[in-house]
Amino acid sequence: MKLAIFTLVQHSFKDGRYYGYAPYVNEMNLWGKYVEEVVVVGTKKPINAVDDLDTAYQHPHLKFVPVPNFNILGIMDTFKTLIKLPYIFVKCVQVMRQADHIHLRCPANVSLVACFAQIFFPNKKKSTKYAGNWDPNSNQPWTYRLQQAILRNTFLTRNMQVLVYGEWPNETTNIHPFISATYYEDEKVAFNPKDYTQTLSFVFAGALVVGKRPLLTIQIIERLHHKGIPVLLHMYGDGLLMPELQEYVKTNGLESVVVLYGNQDKRVVKASLVEAHFNILPSKSEGWPKAVAEGMFFGCIPIATPVSCVGWMLGEGSRGILIEAELEAAVERIVTAVTTSDLDAMAKAALTWSQQYTFDRLEADIGRVLAGSYRCEV
Repeated sequence: MKLAIFTLVQHSFKDGRYYGYAPYVNEMNLWGKYVEEVVVVGTKKPINAVDDLDTAYQHPHLKFVPVPNFNILGIMDTFKTLIKLPYIFVKCVQVMRQADHIHLRCPANVSLVACFAQIFFPNKKKSTKYAGNWDPNSNQPWTYRLQQAILRNTFLTRNMQVLVYGEWPNETTNIHPFISATYYEDEKVAFNPKDYTQTLSFVFAGALVVGKRPLLTIQIIERLHHKGIPVLLHMYGDGLLMPELQEYVKTNGLESVVVLYGNQDKRVVKASLVEAHFNILPSKSEGWPKAVAEGMFFGCIPIATPVSCVGWMLGEGSRGILIEAELEAAVERIVTAVTTSDLDAMAKAALTWSQQYTFDRLEADIGRVLAGSYRCEV
């Protein structure tokens, strides 16, 4: 079987191998286990550099087909895009014609063109991994909405399994919940009740950027501290906001309750999640909230905003604490949960749910997608 992948990920080339963003490439290496050939249609990095977050494709028969990147953010960019689109479309059609299975990674500029190209191959087996927010009520760019509309249309998009994060009502028959994973079956741990009468340990794991709201996270911990609740926040990750956050912690005398570690090895973060009481991520938007699922895997109670599929993951509050992105309301919700909820039951429910979705299951699910027989049991 020849698998054709259409992706937004930028690639670099080193020592005879192609590299890309590690979480994406690691998953695509699973797809590659089931096929004899892989063709990747994507863009190259402006500078052919392999970053720390990159890893290499492992397939022995992989071909990379480069296409130019594009955007429509300005008048000149739009003009350049109009010139590039015919070339990209032709490349997509050429690759699809030779493929046995067409796989789109959405939402992205390249996959937007591929969404139109796949219409001309109604009899080929196809799948799409929609890695963004599928929530029909969320505010998203019109290009994302266009991709969703094409994928939902079972007349234009035939023989396609569309894999989305979460379970959404009133969807077309080709839309299927599909859950990513980080940990393997042998990494499962038994549920271990924690003492919530001691200092409450919180973990934030994510990029220190506006969209993840790390400052709001620190302010929530600060308010809890001022209310007399013993708390400690372990903040993992780096980003443009690091200097601002460091200054806020110092200015407000929070060194004893907030620790900024920067980027750390995943083993360090895992160990922290195993010991922590809560995993907090009040982000603005998510596709698959990886950090939330990872905390739940070890019985760490998630605290998160109800964006994308988060409400579904948290059982609408039965296996986690859903908060709004308003400081006082968020603090009040957490205080109420800590003082009135059965936290052990919530933590156990979080662990039980998340441990259904291991890397082993993900690999088996991918095999079923390629065979055209995937159905999610949620």
